[in-house]
Amino acid sequence: MKVLVIGSGAREHALCRSLSLDPAVTALHCAPGNAGIAEVAELHPVDALDGGAVAALATRLGAGLVVVGPEAPLVAGVADAVREAGIPVFGPSAEAARLEGSKAFAKDVMAAAGVPTARSYVCVNADEVEEALDAFGAPYVVKDDGLAAGKGVVVTSDLDAARAHANACERVVIEEFLDGPEVSLFAITDGETVVPLQPAQDFKRALDGDEGPNTGGMGAYSPLPWADPKLVKEVLETVLQPTVDELRRRGTPFSGLLYAGLAITSRGVRVIEFNARFGDPETQVVLARLKTPLAGVLLAAADGSLGDLAPLRWSEHAAVTVVVASHNYPGTPRTGDPITGLDEVAAQDAPYAYVLHAGTRQDGDAVVSAGGRVLSVTATGDDLTEARARAYRALTRIGLDGSQHRTDIAAKAASGVAGG
Repeated sequence: MKVLVIGSGAREHALCRSLSLDPAVTALHCAPGNAGIAEVAELHPVDALDGGAVAALATRLGAGLVVVGPEAPLVAGVADAVREAGIPVFGPSAEAARLEGSKAFAKDVMAAAGVPTARSYVCVNADEVEEALDAFGAPYVVKDDGLAAGKGVVVTSDLDAARAHANACERVVIEEFLDGPEVSLFAITDGETVVPLQPAQDFKRALDGDEGPNTGGMGAYSPLPWADPKLVKEVLETVLQPTVDELRRRGTPFSGLLYAGLAITSRGVRVIEFNARFGDPETQVVLARLKTPLAGVLLAAADGSLGDLAPLRWSEHAAVTVVVASHNYPGTPRTGDPITGLDEVAAQDAPYAYVLHAGTRQDGDAVVSAGGRVLSVTATGDDLTEARARAYRALTRIGLDGSQHRTDIAAKAASGVAGG
């Protein structure tokens, strides 16, 4: 099978790494990719938001499967264009991707499907914003209705900050604060059958101790030793399957990766948000533990045969990923800084630890930073303590001027504290 992956981040590098290890994959392509992905896939320039260009590239390459990584191309209808070209594609239609593209649409679907979530108001003017903020009180949860690259959500006890974020959005969802630890659960679906993956937890705040501004994610780990063993089954039955069934009932079946961001509250599991694609950085740790070859699973979702697939096989090992971010992230990041130590990690830490590239590019013989989140240092081990140690040991070999990373990824979970 020839596979084309669309995207250029660490999520796509994780996907390409897993696909490159799959014996069924005879040729692996990525567009546009990054400096790290170039080591496992042939790169091609493409505008990832241009469905016609992506479909034309897939046709020219003779791709038997296209995997659309990021959310923006999905919301823009890239998967639709590839499907219309007669090529199997892993990723929902533009209409189904509204589950991520519009928080208000997601709330409407959840209400119809009976999915437990936070109470909320959709606001389109300052008066509605004031009414909603007053109704829920602090801490305030304010979400841009549209895509915002993981940075459209503000959770704050500062009324002025909440009001400012809300009024800067054209359309905003304001909702009640959900207490309790957060869990990310991915599920692969063909629009009918839903196959959950292993849960993970990510770390959204920029600084240790969950301080600082929200980011796209500074690290993740899997499994969750503190989580109820019945959690995945419960979420499948109360969240994932009802959502997929409701979208199919509406005539907009969801095929691809359904990501549920969950809060384990004192009143039970509640959905914080849905995404329509693999999450970053959780993908890095979930795929590190998946033993079933990836290509066949993604193709089964694309061609509607997921119900015929054997149960997924998982490693008992733990996985931890630590994100290395550039200077000033999540503000305007500095780019163009050379990255050193990548060869040392490959020589001294493989196969238990490896580096997945996010915002990088090749500059002559050097690899330089090209985004806010630059690298995901990922490691596996017998347990979280060993995986953490391997990830942080590998990280010490990497040089990037002005870079930042959290030092407490999975620390609480490794020491047996519930909630990660």
